[in-house]
Amino acid sequence: MVQYSSVRLDASFAALSDATRRGVLEQLGRADASITDLAEKFHMTLTGMKKHVGVLERAGLVTTEKVGRVRTCKLGPRQLDEETAWIERYRQLWAARFDELDKVIEELKRKENVDGRK
Repeated sequence: MVQYSSVRLDASFAALSDATRRGVLEQLGRADASITDLAEKFHMTLTGMKKHVGVLERAGLVTTEKVGRVRTCKLGPRQLDEETAWIERYRQLWAARFDELDKVIEELKRKENVDGRK
């Protein structure tokens, strides 16, 4: 059984709960970018983008490096494996429940058809 770090999951899901932060991850998936570039892309202030990047960085999803006056952002080393495993466990649970519900519905339809013929 997979052991999950609730602190890590909380940080990741909190970071991913914001559309701007998800957009930043998508952007960084295409290419590294400076905080200034990200702020311009998302029509935000530099301070606002720094806060978003800070949340992503604390979750381990983004790393930053300061070279001179420019702070460059790139995707972090974490690949969301733990989060994916957690979601997959519940996806399987719900899929099994819907499969059982489908069986009940099919049985009810079959009985309804048989009763309708009498």
